[in-house]
Amino acid sequence: MRYYLGVDNGGTATKAAVFDETGREVAAAGMETAMLVPQPGFTERDMDEMWEANCQVIRKAIEKAGIAGEEIACVAVCGHGKGLYLWGKDGKPVRNGIISTDNRAWRYPVQWKKDGTEKKVFERSCQHILSSQPVSLLAWLKDNEPEALERTQWIFACKDYVRFRLTGEAFAERTDYSGCNLVNLHTGQYDQELLGLFGLSACMEKLPPLRYSTDMCGNITKEAARKTGLKEGTPVAGGAFDIDACAVAVGVTDEEHVCMIAGTWSINEYIGRDPITDGSVMMNSFFCLPGYYLVEECSPTSAGNNEWFIKTLLPELKEECKKKGTGIYEQMNDWAEEIPVKEFCPVYLPFLMAGNVHPNASGSFVGISNFHTRKHLLRSVYEGVAFSHRYHLERLLRTKRGPVRSIRLAGGAARSPVWAQMFADVMKLPIEIVQVNETGAFGCALIGAAASGAYEDIAGAAAAMCKISEPIHPDMERAAIYDKKYELYRKTIEALDGLWDTIQKYKDGI
Repeated sequence: MRYYLGVDNGGTATKAAVFDETGREVAAAGMETAMLVPQPGFTERDMDEMWEANCQVIRKAIEKAGIAGEEIACVAVCGHGKGLYLWGKDGKPVRNGIISTDNRAWRYPVQWKKDGTEKKVFERSCQHILSSQPVSLLAWLKDNEPEALERTQWIFACKDYVRFRLTGEAFAERTDYSGCNLVNLHTGQYDQELLGLFGLSACMEKLPPLRYSTDMCGNITKEAARKTGLKEGTPVAGGAFDIDACAVAVGVTDEEHVCMIAGTWSINEYIGRDPITDGSVMMNSFFCLPGYYLVEECSPTSAGNNEWFIKTLLPELKEECKKKGTGIYEQMNDWAEEIPVKEFCPVYLPFLMAGNVHPNASGSFVGISNFHTRKHLLRSVYEGVAFSHRYHLERLLRTKRGPVRSIRLAGGAARSPVWAQMFADVMKLPIEIVQVNETGAFGCALIGAAASGAYEDIAGAAAAMCKISEPIHPDMERAAIYDKKYELYRKTIEALDGLWDTIQKYKDGI
């Protein structure tokens, strides 16, 4: 039996899972790393702590699987996109890593749009500019921490940093770097003129060589083997941006399905043979299947709101569930289900970290009264997250050339029957879910299986190893109710549009 190890690095969680050649999840391990918030709008992590977390979860997953490290045929890593991880010329991290939810550089995309830079950038990268992308963060560092850039040897995306620590070899895998406004999507290469538009020409020499997802990008070093339990010399594949890994994991290897990932970010995507170049979608990037582009609408407005709700409004419930040995998420699903679909819950805008309608939009409950309980507010969060996904889906569907057979759902919402049904009702499309727990890690395992030659390509690995659930069909009576609620959601966004800059000015004044 051949085994494949997938490692998934989210914004604050690190997971590893072992899969066999049939696609069965043999064992998994995970742990959280601290999100550091040195200032409002800043989200960072300690890069050494992150590396140690990767070592621990890999070792635990192998131990739980009851296999030896040498039985792992290939390792692949995925991680959150955007953000920034800088490796120094002194062989150490330059500073804390910056997570994809960071919004410190929000002024740069606004200015680049005003002065025409964004239009010139889009002609080359086929992407709009986000405040959390490396180009925005690098521009901010250039203005605020220039010494950090002076000390930088390599500019890494999240998973490319982890792979570098595993192998000692610096590479930049294409799905990530083409999603960062660092690659010319027409040539498939770095572009000096593109970097020049951002004022970042000096960063070209700090960008690692580009590789594909299934390229072998080094082998486990002696030191990494000692810390992880893997065998020294085990091959490590390029891996993928986590949204690509999740799309592959749920079997999106053709143009008939849309993938939704309800994690920290609201990811909504499909694959096509051509990018959408009229500016009507947020992002185009290279997909991990050669010849395909990933067309994406995204924002940090998804199930991460649920984690905030637990931490802020349900701390005693979480502790009570822990004592009883019950699951907090199951309890929350029960709460959400207690509230009838027709009942008015406050309109929730899931913009705690950033929005998808205005650069300074904030999270909000609108319409709350003394009748409402925490159960109503929880259902508001479930609905608001679903509505944010629908907002992106509507933009995507205006560009998609063929019909959508179903939505393949991954992330936190996929593990909640209540939420998954809500997604089906809100989107008015069937929802399908892959039968594994660690979707990102599973996508990595598929990449590893293809990279090591067990299958001809990633599509072949997915066809053989993916187990898709029976579809969850929309209830059209509930869908009609959600249509009315979604209209309220849109009207709330429009009504508050003029407020966000005023709030930001007040914050800046403090």
